[in-house]
Amino acid sequence: MNIGVLGAGQLGRMLALAGYPLANRFTFLDTTGHPSAGIGDVMVYTDQHHLLDDFLAKVDLVTYEFEHLPVALVQAIEEVKPVYPSSEAIRICQNRAEEKALFDRLGIPTPAYRIVESAEALEAAARELGTPVVAKSVTEGYDGKGQAVLRDPAEAAEAWRSINHPKLIVEAFVDFVREVSIIAVRGRDGEVAFYPMAENLHVDGILRYSLAPMPDLDDEVQQTADGYIRALLDELDYVGVLTLELFQTRDGKLLANEMAPRVHNSGHWTMDGAVTSQFENHLRAIQGLPLGDTSARQPTCMVNVIGQEGNPAAILAIGDAHLHRYDKSERPGRKLGHVNLVAETHGELLEKVHACAWLLPEAPEPRFSFEDAFRQGNL
Repeated sequence: MNIGVLGAGQLGRMLALAGYPLANRFTFLDTTGHPSAGIGDVMVYTDQHHLLDDFLAKVDLVTYEFEHLPVALVQAIEEVKPVYPSSEAIRICQNRAEEKALFDRLGIPTPAYRIVESAEALEAAARELGTPVVAKSVTEGYDGKGQAVLRDPAEAAEAWRSINHPKLIVEAFVDFVREVSIIAVRGRDGEVAFYPMAENLHVDGILRYSLAPMPDLDDEVQQTADGYIRALLDELDYVGVLTLELFQTRDGKLLANEMAPRVHNSGHWTMDGAVTSQFENHLRAIQGLPLGDTSARQPTCMVNVIGQEGNPAAILAIGDAHLHRYDKSERPGRKLGHVNLVAETHGELLEKVHACAWLLPEAPEPRFSFEDAFRQGNL
């Protein structure tokens, strides 16, 4: 089957690598003008209808690796070929106000928030919610872009100018223990499978580490997250992999941050640490194939390679280290690849993660929420 992919970045690259053993072929439609997949047949979309027609003539169905797409384009494609997940998932995920409204409707708790359309309203929201607050553009913005932290309501005017967007969502800060994510996959027949939750460490809004499964995660918390993401999957009649990012508070509760309608950076650990990777399961789902086992083989941590590449030989000298490079040129803040570290125990895994961090020029020192209790023998 020839699968069309909207977007041509590293996620599309990894989808293709997972699909070749299934005899899939891939045609990418890039809408940014800067494709980096380096694999398959890449077409650069320039609003020319004949090019879109050529793309659609080559593919049997369409998916996407990037949700910042023109919704009208995805809707037009849906008129001709099956698109999984649907354009409705993209429409909601592109608009944080729509996304929060969906969470509210489904009873998925979120941090307190307000929608504002002026600097004055932003200042009022900051006073009402209590600083600090984070202000984000309602549309666009990712990896920490399009947002600002206000530590005093008086900073509203400057934040409004810096974000430069006509509508913002203002969120109260959460006293969270850790950031986590749940990834699930839903097939065309409605079958759903859940991956173990991952703990995620971010720096400047960019994911640096994802570790799964967590040694101190209560089964009830996993089940709660499973319930939240199942509600989203069923409400959207979703097909494929969906990611829900959450905050876990000190009392163990989960608050939804945002969702992503695609394979996700926090699921890269599944490539070497799970029975079936998120990429293979996404392809299984959209083709109507049975879903694969989502259980973890062993404790695994994904380490993002950002800005500068380390020494591949030194990284691969770490036992059970798996280096995935994206064939990109170095640039500050750019995701160049990732390393998956696998170990028999969480103690051994933590040693490998810290060793790997020393080998990457721009990797911050990792600090997972469970480390102190683990090293003291309380886990």
